[in-house]
Amino acid sequence: MEPWNSTLGSGFILVGILDGSGSPELLCATIAALYMLALISNGMLILVITMDIYLHVPMYLLLEQLSLMDLLLTSVISPKAVMDFLLKDNTITFGGCALQMFLELALGSAEDLLLAFMAYDRYVAICHPLNYMIFMRPSICWLMVAISWIPASLSALGYTIYTMQYPFCKSREIRHLFCEIPPLLKLACADTSRYQLMVYLMGVTLLIPPLAAILASYSLILFTVLKMPSNEGRKKALVTCSSHLTVVGMYYGPLTVMYILPSSYHSSKQENILSFLYTIVTPALNPLIYSLRNKEVSGALKRVLGKRLLSTHPNF
Repeated sequence: MEPWNSTLGSGFILVGILDGSGSPELLCATIAALYMLALISNGMLILVITMDIYLHVPMYLLLEQLSLMDLLLTSVISPKAVMDFLLKDNTITFGGCALQMFLELALGSAEDLLLAFMAYDRYVAICHPLNYMIFMRPSICWLMVAISWIPASLSALGYTIYTMQYPFCKSREIRHLFCEIPPLLKLACADTSRYQLMVYLMGVTLLIPPLAAILASYSLILFTVLKMPSNEGRKKALVTCSSHLTVVGMYYGPLTVMYILPSSYHSSKQENILSFLYTIVTPALNPLIYSLRNKEVSGALKRVLGKRLLSTHPNF
């Protein structure tokens, strides 16, 4: 096929999960509802952690960063998907596609690393409680945050620039919910086999080491928890860790299939569903998983709302 100049043309057409759905109106309403849930719950969690002094500890600093990443990630995908369906216009400019790809890669990669640091935080808290404030002092926490954001952003920038420099064929349809590397490479006219290997290695590098660190941390935590003499302490540790593991499973599962398994093992429709899970469903459920099962967060929420109520109605 003759390549078309996507920088001068009208960009791409996103043919995503809504177009192939049997009930697109219902799915659109679901995406909108999940986005509003993600917006409110993550925003509330960030507000509570920022305002409540009792939550100014390493675990909640990292949780605040996770909520920020989730909030931004779903905001990159959901509003456009809903508006495209409502306005019957699925086009996206070349620059818009590049920006969406960069933000999704940067935020997704940063969350991969952050979840590993959160697992390490729980390992130190449960297995080495006396040294917790030494191993997780503020400078270390902010270093973890920087390591999550900076390498992820630089990697995303490099992969976005390299992906978008390919000549694309006359077909402008990206059969995906948003601009992501695997479906976009299917439109390239040039040979992308070497680059697909690079993308595979990126997936392995960004997913496998953090996942291995998470599994190692929770294995050590489990051995420590089983030796605890206090049933209450054991229960609290298990509840906290089970919340973290639920989030890890919801996030790493779809990403592993998307970026590590060969493309022959999943269709375009399956890729759409996987992307829907980790960019729309997971960001909406993460804060609920943490807050509903965490007495400290629910207590802080009551304190913050109580202060706001008293400041609004001082005679109440």
